[in-house]
Amino acid sequence: MRDLPRSEPPPPVDPVPEVWTGRATNRVQWLLAAAGAACVALGIELAVESPWTSGVAALLMAVVGCVAAGLLVLFGTLAFVHVELTVDHHALEVRCGHMGLPRRRIPLKQVVGADFAPSVTPRQWGGWGYRWRPEKGTAVVVRRGEALVLTLGDGRSFTVTVDDAEGAVRFIRHRLHLHRRENRHENLREGLREDL
Repeated sequence: MRDLPRSEPPPPVDPVPEVWTGRATNRVQWLLAAAGAACVALGIELAVESPWTSGVAALLMAVVGCVAAGLLVLFGTLAFVHVELTVDHHALEVRCGHMGLPRRRIPLKQVVGADFAPSVTPRQWGGWGYRWRPEKGTAVVVRRGEALVLTLGDGRSFTVTVDDAEGAVRFIRHRLHLHRRENRHENLREGLREDL
């Protein structure tokens, strides 16, 4: 008896993960954070080492100014050393810095589109950090390079610089497609119930 050729099994399809995560880091921000820490250290050194006999008001203003400016630079830069993006079935969440602040959560039902931007620069948004421009929308920019651009249902946009932004776009588009399909099925079921 002759062996019939067996059909080969289809190649395995990569399943879409349950959660997509991505990050972007800016090491230059560490230099600015170091400058802020140096400013704080200078303020502390002035307070400890200086003789307070020659003009207390001027020395106090210098100490407070150095410490305040240093803390502002230190915490302002550490908040945007990196950004982490997480997308699941229901929402997209952006967390900045080591404490995760500022944070933004956008439900996927508010998203109408996701696009890839190959080159976003801090100059386009007026600097690093959490940015808002009336003609462009909102952005979290921690470095130059690729970014995810969301179009929201109210017409606004939200941009975030993240590594593998194309992967994020594919994942979000897949989720949006599933949501639309579920909504269509739900609308059909509702229509059938009304007909009965």
